[in-house]
Amino acid sequence: MRLQLTATATFGLEAVVKREIQALGYEIITTENGKVYFWGDERAIVRGNLWLRCADRLLLCMGKFHAETFEELFQQTKGIAWEELIPVDGRFTVIGTSARSTLHSVPACQSIVKKAIAERLGEFYCMEQLPETGAEYTVKITMLKDEALLTVDTSGVALHKRGYRVCDVTAPMKETLAAALVQLSFWRTGRILADPCCGSGTIPIEAALIGRNIAPGLSRNFAAEEWELIPAELWKEERKLAFDAIDQDAAVEIYASDIDKRVLAGAMENAAEAGVEDCISFRRMDLSGMEQRLAESCESTDGLVVISNFPYARRIGDEEGLKHIYQVVKRWMKGHRTWSFFLITSDKGLEKALGRKADRRRKLYNGNIETTYYQFHGEKR
Repeated sequence: MRLQLTATATFGLEAVVKREIQALGYEIITTENGKVYFWGDERAIVRGNLWLRCADRLLLCMGKFHAETFEELFQQTKGIAWEELIPVDGRFTVIGTSARSTLHSVPACQSIVKKAIAERLGEFYCMEQLPETGAEYTVKITMLKDEALLTVDTSGVALHKRGYRVCDVTAPMKETLAAALVQLSFWRTGRILADPCCGSGTIPIEAALIGRNIAPGLSRNFAAEEWELIPAELWKEERKLAFDAIDQDAAVEIYASDIDKRVLAGAMENAAEAGVEDCISFRRMDLSGMEQRLAESCESTDGLVVISNFPYARRIGDEEGLKHIYQVVKRWMKGHRTWSFFLITSDKGLEKALGRKADRRRKLYNGNIETTYYQFHGEKR
């Protein structure tokens, strides 16, 4: 069955998600803020949930139409073939948003959509009262400028929940953002990666998953696994293909450190849970010690890639600590001209502090904090 799907994404990551979808072999329809629309089928739902590293959710698009009255919303919703997706015992809830629309009451929109779907299914299954005891179908009504978009969530728990984060820290970076930082960098297998402020280890772990070609959703479940639309055999088949695609022999060399002993212990547990602890060398130390460590551990650091989410002062309240970090990185840049630095921070003064203009910048959001991803390219040898 040909299906229209939507991968949602954090603002600024749409292009990364688009490339991931194209790499899976699916045709892009269009891209807009926070969303990438594409054509797929039942298998695309399975593959997308298993393999998309940077998307937040994968949604099934059921219909899009203009609606300025509740009657229009009701009739247009009822006109959609919900029975092709939701079985007689399907349990469906409706959530929603509304912006710049005549129908601005979200609870009212949700109630109308719920009633329209229930009437359509009741008439089709010849039942006055639907049992709603089966699989979950979360329907979302999005009203924007009087245009209604109806989608159903195939993911369930958001895709950044890989399942490996057994130990957490304050203000952790989402796994989807960390994966995007790696994919937007120069790092590839065969090159050395270093994260001197690794926190809970999300960046090095996501890099290791990429390096080993481990599907990010391989160890978790999804809402659509319970749907009649997708045979269980299809999920089993795609999981086996994903497992067979893992490259255990890939040359993945990653160094990570943090000054907080407790945080570092958590990062090591997370890496073990993700099955990539052998790819990452964790060590408790400050930035000054990382340079010596790399010199002692690596035959050559030419082409090394540093990717890090600096503990900027807004989060840690330590201006002096931030100045020290900048001084060390500035020294690294001068002493190792083949190294490339990919640094995410909310600090607008980073370039001035490092005495160098970034080669590229990208505005991203780390949670609700606006940040910039600064890219400083190393010299080629």
